[in-house]
Amino acid sequence: MPKSKLSLRLLVIAAGIGALSTLSPAKAEDASATAAYKDIQATLGSVPDMFKTLPDVAIAGAWAEIKGVQLNPKTALDGKTKELMGLAVASQIPCQYCIYFPTEAAKLNGASDEEIKETIAMAAIVRHWSTILNGNQVDLATFKKQTDDVFAAVKAKSQ
Repeated sequence: MPKSKLSLRLLVIAAGIGALSTLSPAKAEDASATAAYKDIQATLGSVPDMFKTLPDVAIAGAWAEIKGVQLNPKTALDGKTKELMGLAVASQIPCQYCIYFPTEAAKLNGASDEEIKETIAMAAIVRHWSTILNGNQVDLATFKKQTDDVFAAVKAKSQ
């Protein structure tokens, strides 16, 4: 292809890309972000800055996830259990923001200081044994068989 045709083709492609990048975001995204912010305000009494760190296209989905699972009282797990699980994971990440929120939310949902301590201890135990089993490359099939045998023996004793 002659250099002038190639240059013209590249210019047309660049102009097309440039034109696409100037298009404004869809109004549906703006509307869903506005609706999400209104619902956050109504639900929480304010819109914490953590939500404002997200782009408008992401806020509705992020809020739906939090409201649909974490804040939803009609799920299989109660609020205290969900927040204690969040604390266990946050302790392992570690994330000081993610430790503070579920700790306070667990307390709000009735968790005692002892339950919070036990949650963190369980997280530490799981991390400890994960390190040992993975580090020593324990055979997974053997581990599963031995675990099943242990549970079968415990079940047999309880009957």
